[in-house]
Amino acid sequence: MDFVQIQNLAYIGASILFILGIKMLGKADTARKGNRLSSIGMLIAVVATVVGQASRGELHWGMVLAGLVLGGGIGLVSARKVAMTGMPELVALFNGFGGLGSLLVGWAEVAGVIKIDGFTGVAVWATILIGGITFTGSMVAWAKLAEKIGGSAVTFSGQKVLNAALFVGLLVCGGLWISTGSPGLLYAVIALSLVLGVMAVIPIGGGDMPVVIALLNSCSGLAAAAAGFVIANNVLIVAGCLVGTSGLILTVIMCKAMNRTLGNVLFGSFGAANGAGAAVEGEMKALSVEDAFYVLEAARDVVFVPGYGMAVAQAQHVVKELGELLTENGAEVRYAIHPVAGRMPGHMNVLLAESNVPYDEVFELEDINSDFGQCDVAFVIGANDVTNPIAKTDPKSPIYGMPILDVENAKTVLFVKRSMSPGYSGVDNELFYRDNTMMLFGDAKKMCEEIVRAF
Repeated sequence: MDFVQIQNLAYIGASILFILGIKMLGKADTARKGNRLSSIGMLIAVVATVVGQASRGELHWGMVLAGLVLGGGIGLVSARKVAMTGMPELVALFNGFGGLGSLLVGWAEVAGVIKIDGFTGVAVWATILIGGITFTGSMVAWAKLAEKIGGSAVTFSGQKVLNAALFVGLLVCGGLWISTGSPGLLYAVIALSLVLGVMAVIPIGGGDMPVVIALLNSCSGLAAAAAGFVIANNVLIVAGCLVGTSGLILTVIMCKAMNRTLGNVLFGSFGAANGAGAAVEGEMKALSVEDAFYVLEAARDVVFVPGYGMAVAQAQHVVKELGELLTENGAEVRYAIHPVAGRMPGHMNVLLAESNVPYDEVFELEDINSDFGQCDVAFVIGANDVTNPIAKTDPKSPIYGMPILDVENAKTVLFVKRSMSPGYSGVDNELFYRDNTMMLFGDAKKMCEEIVRAF
């Protein structure tokens, strides 16, 4: 058996580990094991590729070691230093640099080459197109999530026409480059793809960022698969296709959770200032921590509803502690997760897993929504848009039709919120003014800590 066969067997083994890892990521109790399996698969793939290149004398060890040290160092620091509140931004950066890596692979493969065969040319064009859009689009998503720029949709007259013209320009420049091999046309394809990435994401409002992140994750995988065709690397093709398809499936799931089509997310300008719907009238009822304690102390069925406010306050550990105290007090405690709560897919699930909340106490929207009518207390921690009853009543609202957690059906709603500002979509929450809703204004962690001390 020659080395090429051994390398291909290693690639097959790595691909199997990728598939098993992604399957395990679908369940909270196996996600960590799935992550480890996928990491081992990637290690096998990298080692097999490096050894294969070295055996053919095509390897520059200094560059390999520099990449390992630099990339490994950045990864280690990120894993240890980035807070859970910064995880959506980190995921956006990972997506973006994955796309940039694929773009550079495609460019490096044909840089200085005049005569290009049709298949290679199309593969390189697709790699640069998808990689460029993924890179700059992810940078815009990162900037919105990190609040470096405004999170609302940015629109202007003729925007869709301009985007269509950019794509047509990519088609024309790509075709001419494949036929002529002109370096200038190649750089035009790179530039246009980078511009199109920016223009595609700026009209998408912050409320759609979970969907955008899932879609860009899919694009980073497709760019990697295209790069695999460019350099004829089987494991890169397989890994890219797995990431691309799983990301696309997740995108569809997220769209269904918001009752919106992908086209509406990409081209509907959700979050633009002109679509807030009717103003909500009424008066909020503020509650003291002592009164909140008495409400919870008497409750026998409590459902926690975490949102981005919990992530910002890093309150997941004290929420778990409060849940344990309620259980000791004789209450049934559960946690309700909306698919788009937070700012990335699975954001709240990750936070609860970090604080070791039992998996059998965490429920998705469709599994727990019917139980709110029998619930004594729905304890909402910053989950604004995903609990807003306006989504069911106001056709003018941009979130109209989005499935929400029916917390308003609970006997009492305790809502922890830092201020009276609306959620990320810019829509005021009708729930705040309901007769059975009591507001706890303040930092979520501090509020929960004071309730814990009361217990």
